[in-house]
Amino acid sequence: MLIDCDACVMRGPGCGDCVVSVVLGMPPEQSSLRVDDEELAALGVLAQSGLVPPLRLVHAVDSVDPRDRTGPQAAAGSA
Repeated sequence: MLIDCDACVMRGPGCGDCVVSVVLGMPPEQSSLRVDDEELAALGVLAQSGLVPPLRLVHAVDSVDPRDRTGPQAAAGSA
């Protein structure tokens, strides 16, 4: 997965509570990084355990209409 902070709509207000800033300490001059599936899963487990904040990355094209019951929110709500 490519984490591109420049394309994230949460950039700014969401950075302080994002795992990238808290754990990875990405310097401001570096705007993207690669995380493989195993690393992403490990970060997810840490976030679910409350040890780190979750990844706050949201691309504009990732936005889902809240009325769409087939989007990520529907899947998260049914788990």
